[in-house]
Amino acid sequence: MSTSQKTIANNPKKMDIQIILVLLLIGLVAGVLSGVIGIGGGIVIVPALVYFIGFSQRTAQGTSLAILLLPIGLLGVIQFYKAGYVDVKVTAIIALSFFIGSYFGSRIALTVPQDILKKAFAVLLVVIGIKMLFFDKHKKESVTISSPTTAVINH
Repeated sequence: MSTSQKTIANNPKKMDIQIILVLLLIGLVAGVLSGVIGIGGGIVIVPALVYFIGFSQRTAQGTSLAILLLPIGLLGVIQFYKAGYVDVKVTAIIALSFFIGSYFGSRIALTVPQDILKKAFAVLLVVIGIKMLFFDKHKKESVTISSPTTAVINH
């Protein structure tokens, strides 16, 4: 590991109470936003680690992916599942493809210069934001129960 790749996690002397509080706040905000509006934590976590903790874009992305290893969203998923808003089949298919895609995506990300990664991340957020703000039409939501273990949301 080169010196530019070292993080506060590798150097416990730099992890003071202020850093711990910032990390707790980042996790709490990402968790709440994930539960409230269904965003992936990376939209909050990656920029927060870059700007508040000082991580490189690659270290922020790697750390954000590492967070996904644990069942972080389990409590939120349970709430949505109980209310009938989880399609288990779709979840399994996307999870499997995410698993494979993350391997290839990480290989690509490790070869692209960090400034390009950061700009690509920002452009993606802006494009998605513009589409959601100006081009998505309001759709009425209805729920169709397709089996005892899945619910399909029709928009």
